[in-house]
Amino acid sequence: MKQRLAIVTILGIMAGTAGAAEQKTITGWLLDSACAFTKDLKKPISVDCAVSCARKGSPLVVLQDDGSIYWPIADTMPAEGQNKRLMPLAGKRVTVTGKV
Repeated sequence: MKQRLAIVTILGIMAGTAGAAEQKTITGWLLDSACAFTKDLKKPISVDCAVSCARKGSPLVVLQDDGSIYWPIADTMPAEGQNKRLMPLAGKRVTVTGKV
């Protein structure tokens, strides 16, 4: 299932890079950010685990096989979290297209 989202690469945010946004399609696991950053998981433990953490506020991110992490964000102002929109896909392998 493809989802249209605004996606940003975490490295781009941390490095403070700026530039024109480009369309990109990525494939990876949709898991909670705590597992991606603190547990260094390569994929979700389970769908239930990803959903449970996301319900408690951990933002869902897309983790590619090469370790790249993309954080889905709203392109509206004020921005709002995407967990509610992404919850049906939590813990699953997804393909998303959006601006990077």
